[in-house]
Order: sequence, then structure tokens, then C-alpha cells
Amino acid sequence: MVLAPMADVTDAAFRRIIAKYGKPDVFWTEFVAADGLVSPGRKVLLKSLEYTKAEKPIVAQLFSAHPEKMYEAAKLVAELGFDGLDINMGCPDRTIEKQCAGAALMKNPKLALEIIKAAKEGIKSAGSDIPVSVKTRLGYNKDELETWLPILLSAEPAVITVHARTRKEMSNVPARWDRVKAAVAIRNKLKSETLIFGNGDVLDLADARKKASETGCDGVMLGRAIFGNPWLFVGQKADSRFRIQDSRAERPTTGEKLKVLIEHAKLFEKIFGKTKNFAVMKKHFKAYVNGFGGAKELRTKLMLVNNSKEVSKIIAGFLKSKE
Repeated sequence: MVLAPMADVTDAAFRRIIAKYGKPDVFWTEFVAADGLVSPGRKVLLKSLEYTKAEKPIVAQLFSAHPEKMYEAAKLVAELGFDGLDINMGCPDRTIEKQCAGAALMKNPKLALEIIKAAKEGIKSAGSDIPVSVKTRLGYNKDELETWLPILLSAEPAVITVHARTRKEMSNVPARWDRVKAAVAIRNKLKSETLIFGNGDVLDLADARKKASETGCDGVMLGRAIFGNPWLFVGQKADSRFRIQDSRAERPTTGEKLKVLIEHAKLFEKIFGKTKNFAVMKKHFKAYVNGFGGAKELRTKLMLVNNSKEVSKIIAGFLKSKE
């Protein structure tokens, strides 16, 4: 049960909150530009790769269309003590695709394989043997799993996470978990040792285990379910085939959720200071503040804040009004 990499969501601040309240089996960082990591102005990007011991094991996710840059960045990732390196081959963001990276690599299998090879060689050059994995989709404009997956498997990555939609579909259609099952079958037929993880529309741990049982996949990546819910992975201990049910913890009260929101906002400010706009936190406000009386009005007020002090003041006033 692993945490999905999500830009401006699973940053260093939120990961620390999650590690404290409900740690997954493995963390993934936000995706980071390998090209930028090996450039003179890499200071801000290195901030995105900061992690604490509480977050380990943790995998750094990178993107690039330049094997030589991936080689150098992979070497750096190994030197920074990460437990793995994941290559993004599924992001549909146009700015990433214009660089021929992310989902665009599905249209260039030759380059995709060169990127994987370069990552492995970079890690080896650092005297490390941490695993290299890939996160991808079913295909670009159409489902091409039967041709695309064997190509990736030929490079022998440790893990391939299959987001069960095409790039064209974005997140506009339901994830097709029958295709994750097909990915497992393809892997088995080719006698590959690569692990297959499924990703897409996973509601919670119970749903994740159900999907794992039905598809035979080796792991499940949860993404949007973590929004406003750092307790998502509470009680997630399970055996390798996900047979154990959730040990249901009591749901956090509104007060507890809002206090964690304050903690999250303060941590964001402490870690990122002037390197990230505080407005990034507003997507989290929407997620934490819902499902209780007065939530809409509280959200409206929080959308106008500029720092964590203002967040604390507004929430303190709200909680006092409910006493």
C-alpha cells in the first residue's frame, strides 16, 4: 500500500503529516525534473526531495527525456539515501510532454528504454543498488497495454505501476482495473519478476485490498483518497496478498481534523518559506474542511488567508463558536 506522487500535494510538508498520522508501506515524492536537479539552479528542486527518517522507505520520482541527465540525477538520488527511483512515464501535463517526458515517452519506446537504462547505470555509478521503477498508463491515445507493457518489462524495472487509464482519458473516465489484471497476466506470461502495482480510483484501504485480490497485483497506489485524510493508511498492516482487513480506527473529529490542518499549514510555511506560494495550501483547505456544519463558510474564509497565523486565528474562532 503506497502513496502516489502528486504535484503540489505530496510535498515534504504533507508527507511528514502523513508519516505522523498514518504511514503507508512506501512513500513516493512529488515528481521532480531530473534535468533541473543537475543544473546550477537546483536549490528549489532539492527542497522537494527533502525527507525525514519517519518517511522511509521513500522513492524519489523523476521525469526527463534526456538519458544523460537521468544518469546524473539517478546518481544524486542514490547519494541522497533514497530507497528507490521511479520514472514518470504517465504525466499528461502539456509542459512536461513538450519536453518529450512524462506520458510522451509512451510514444517513444526506444527513448523510454534508454531512460530506464541510464537511471540504473547512474545508481550503479554511485555504488548503490536501489531499485528503479516506472509509473505509466495503459497507452497514449488508446489502450496499448499488450504492446507497451512488454517493452517496459524488457528493461526489468523492479516495479511498474499501471494507472488504469490512457493519457487521452486523463481522469475523466473510471479506472479500468480489469486492465491491471491483464497487466499481471502479461507479466506472468513473460515470466518477468517485475512487480505490478495498480493505481486509479482507489477509495480507501478496504477498496485497495479488494482490487488487489481481484486483479492479483502486487501492490496498490492510493492518490486522491489522501486529500484531507492523513489517516488514510491507519491500520494498513496486511500480509503480502492483502487478506487482512482494516483495523478500523475511530474517525477523527472535526476539531482534530482542523487542528491537523493548522499543523500542516505551519509545517508548509516552515519548510518552504518563500520557495513556494502559500496559496498551494488552499487545495488542502478544500479537502480538510468539508462534511460538517459551517464548513462552507469556513472554507470561504480560509481561501483569503496568506499565512499560517491567519489560518490558526480563523480556525480557533470557528472552534470557539462551536463550543
